[in-house]
Amino acid sequence: MLPRIFKKIIILAPIFLFGCQDILECIINRHPELQDKRLNVGNKDQMYHDFINAQIKNEPLDNSYDYYFHISDNLPPGLEVFVDFRTLVIEGVPEAAGTYHIDVSLRVQQYDYYYDDCENQFNDCDGLCSETTSRTYTLRVL
Repeated sequence: MLPRIFKKIIILAPIFLFGCQDILECIINRHPELQDKRLNVGNKDQMYHDFINAQIKNEPLDNSYDYYFHISDNLPPGLEVFVDFRTLVIEGVPEAAGTYHIDVSLRVQQYDYYYDDCENQFNDCDGLCSETTSRTYTLRVL
């Protein structure tokens, strides 16, 4: 059986090795999320409009981040994507019927409260367990 001091060292070692902040970030589970939703069904040659919202889970200050979206090129012809801060807007007049699988990736970066002197190899000071996420949405055009 290990002496008490060794048990304490084993328990506290990860905090010293990886930084307390990063461990807490993952316990709190702060990470970017894309809205879990079904996109509206569109009709060929008719105006289409829908949106996907993004947020930072478990972060009341999720407006303090920059949101960078990347969308696959698999949109129906005639539709365009616009970014409005934390919202991805899909709109236009679809020109072709079909089922389209749209991959959306999101990367976030904190601003305003970001300090370079806080950074080290174990801690990036952004308060997040993860900075990226992705989701595939299905868009049907009739």
